[in-house]
Amino acid sequence: MATWFWYALAAAILYGLHQLFTKLAADHISDGLGGLVVEATAAVTIAIYLLFLWLSNNWTQKATSIGISYSILTGISVGVGTVMFFLLFQKGGPLSAVPMVLAGGAALMAICGILFFKESASWPRLLGIALSIAGLLLLRYSPEK
Repeated sequence: MATWFWYALAAAILYGLHQLFTKLAADHISDGLGGLVVEATAAVTIAIYLLFLWLSNNWTQKATSIGISYSILTGISVGVGTVMFFLLFQKGGPLSAVPMVLAGGAALMAICGILFFKESASWPRLLGIALSIAGLLLLRYSPEK
């Protein structure tokens, strides 16, 4: 098994919990403040990780201007996405919609991987993209609360 698999598994669990906790919080905090608390807490968590690396003499962090620019775009995407999830839940969206929403994002990532990073366009991958998009479109037919 590839060594990255365990990181992928941990990320999947943590991002699943991220949406669960956002759903639980959405009725008790506004979208902007909720998003700010989420992202500020994430920043503090990462700062603690960096401090740990520095104190344990495992500091291997580096940065370029391009890396910083893409990281800023990532932060904007995560910040706006977090607010969108708060709004989704505050407007009555079910937690069960999240996998389809994330699958739509996964389809976008897969398409970009094929078009811009020259990843293979095998039939199972293309089928996965089509099914992800179909799942996102099926959200339109979800019953209202």
